[in-house]
Amino acid sequence: MKHNVRDRIARTGLTVFFCTAVSSAHAQVAPPLNAAQSYAVLGGSAVTNTGTSTITGDLGVSPGSAVTGFPPGLVAGGAIHMADASASAAQTSLTGAFNNLGGQPCGTDLTGQNLGGLTLTPGVYCFSASAFLTGTLTLNAQGNANAVFVFKTGSTLITASGSSVVATNGGALCNVFWQVGSSATLGTGSVFGGNILALTSITLDTGASLAGRALARNGAVTLDTNTVNPACAGAGATPTATAAPLPGCPALSISPGNPPPLIVGTAYNQTFTASGGTAPYTFTVVSGALPPGVSFTPGGVLSGTPTGNATFTLRATDANACFAELAFANSIPVPTMPQALFALLALMMAGAGYFRLRRPARA
Repeated sequence: MKHNVRDRIARTGLTVFFCTAVSSAHAQVAPPLNAAQSYAVLGGSAVTNTGTSTITGDLGVSPGSAVTGFPPGLVAGGAIHMADASASAAQTSLTGAFNNLGGQPCGTDLTGQNLGGLTLTPGVYCFSASAFLTGTLTLNAQGNANAVFVFKTGSTLITASGSSVVATNGGALCNVFWQVGSSATLGTGSVFGGNILALTSITLDTGASLAGRALARNGAVTLDTNTVNPACAGAGATPTATAAPLPGCPALSISPGNPPPLIVGTAYNQTFTASGGTAPYTFTVVSGALPPGVSFTPGGVLSGTPTGNATFTLRATDANACFAELAFANSIPVPTMPQALFALLALMMAGAGYFRLRRPARA
């Protein structure tokens, strides 16, 4: 009899082991985005914008063809695709990714709970109806940079004004996925994170920012003075590619596209040139401010000895009012090591800028 009991315990333990193994095999996974990977914003019927939104990556619409509000909206490091083959392929990939998420089994049912104030670990979280966020949602990756978080809503996703999503302990917001059963709305000033895959529409209210993607299958994506950037938070990546032109403008570029950074206390002299448009070109500073001690001429000469740090954007405008821009993220501290070594490290670690291309609205 004792022998039989031991056998039963052994068999039970073996059964538990196998059940645990099967459960882990169904852990959450990032869906393949394929052709939608390069898109920061994708709409089914339209993409509309009000104000100076900045989109890093491709922006597209399919099967609809309406894109409005660019300019004044800006598209950096990508192109606008209106009912073309690229946007169509992206929509097909979006449908596949949406269905992939839908097929992942629910790990925790949060129906009826507000996401604000919660700290969650990697997993699949489900809402039978709508999901709401008021305050801050913290996603604890537990030291795993590849940790994936999946949220599935039966209906809407709505965030209150000023709400936020943050990743901690090595997490990356690009590994967060929101499968929304109808429409998503990010409230005014929200700082949201993750890839939103919505069956219907996505709306970003005034000043909301999204570290991720806004991908709508059937409806519109509506923007209002927002920033959308799918790059992984904390990755330190800065876009360096020249954006493809908006309709009506050629592909202007500024050279050099990756100039050396400005270093506090070190003399700087760099001449920029432009190409791809119709000469003559005029250079200006269009946002931010130059570091103290530095000047920029209409002929494209950036020179001086900076005595502080700054973030600013240079623009080259051609004879037809088409232009390209080069942004500097000049956050290098005053050197505390030998200057030659500091300069070498700065050149290796501090990307100088990225291109953004657009055309101002005609009067």
